[in-house]
Amino acid sequence: MTAPRRGKAPRHFADMSVDERKEAVTQLGQKPFRARQLSTHYFTHYTADAQSMTDLPVGIRDDLVEQLMPPLVNKIRTLEADQGATVKTLWRLFDGIKVESVLMRYPNRSTLCVSSQAGCGMACPFCATGQMGLTRNLSTAEIVEQVRQASLSLASGEIPGGPAQLNNLVFMGMGEPLANYKALMGAIRQFVAPQPDGFGLSARNITVSTVGLVPAMKKLAKEGLPLTLALSLHAPDDELRSELVPINTRWTVDEALDAAREYFEATGRRVSIEYALIKDMNDHAWRGDLLGEKLNSRGRGWVHVNPIPLNPTPGSIWTASDRDVEKEFVARLRNHGIPTTVRDTRGSDIDGACGQLAADEQ
Repeated sequence: MTAPRRGKAPRHFADMSVDERKEAVTQLGQKPFRARQLSTHYFTHYTADAQSMTDLPVGIRDDLVEQLMPPLVNKIRTLEADQGATVKTLWRLFDGIKVESVLMRYPNRSTLCVSSQAGCGMACPFCATGQMGLTRNLSTAEIVEQVRQASLSLASGEIPGGPAQLNNLVFMGMGEPLANYKALMGAIRQFVAPQPDGFGLSARNITVSTVGLVPAMKKLAKEGLPLTLALSLHAPDDELRSELVPINTRWTVDEALDAAREYFEATGRRVSIEYALIKDMNDHAWRGDLLGEKLNSRGRGWVHVNPIPLNPTPGSIWTASDRDVEKEFVARLRNHGIPTTVRDTRGSDIDGACGQLAADEQ
């Protein structure tokens, strides 16, 4: 069997603006209002199933869906944890490439961790995705489809706890979101557009993570959207960070932190600093002090730190810090007046770290 060709995803309804949707249905010989009907099904009922679109004439619904909603993201495997409240899904894209997303349901909210690339080109040595290398960028619709299908799972009651809405999105799945900037922003515009033109999510409930692509961080600050920016720092000193996060050799710790501060000033949104605690590598108390000093030198009240117990990948030399070392690191930050919350690490028993499931399959 010939392997599917990797390339550009077919154009999908979710790639289009409102006007482009109208033009697309017109080119198929239909009235422009059919675009809004399709939007209502897709963004409000979360369906791309032609048979459920009963307000569309039987003679056209199959053709519209076939032409405008080609299957891009197909579920091939799921793993569950937390009594089904955490679901990791492995998706097969149109060209056979695999990516992951993780849906986490809490008592009062739900969060989807979304992938923006297949693999990642940032090459961070402790990250399963980083060790895969970059295969390709996802299209806007491939990103959106992860969210639609998760929304459908919640709305249909598939996730334990009864029907619910998706509240939060975090671009902390596979890939560096800001390295796929155009598709990222195309997807975010679909997420925040009011229903039925989009999902009607709050921009404040969308987090974009980056390892520190400074020019893109500055560009994001000018988008006019109150998104949350999360900077994956992992070390406060250039010597270690260049080893853990190779892009640091291009944009240093100070340059990344300056861009993060600029983002806060432009948006008023407090920035999150993500810090994976790695045993005997970056978890030293003095590094906690150094991080606190660097953050405070840029002002107060603009930042929050999330230390993350490392979810080790199979066969890796990297492992999580000892609990007492973690506590001391957190205490040092708090002594500097830095709001600090250790990240809840769900899914550790289902290959929870991004990329583990896809890497295993491939």
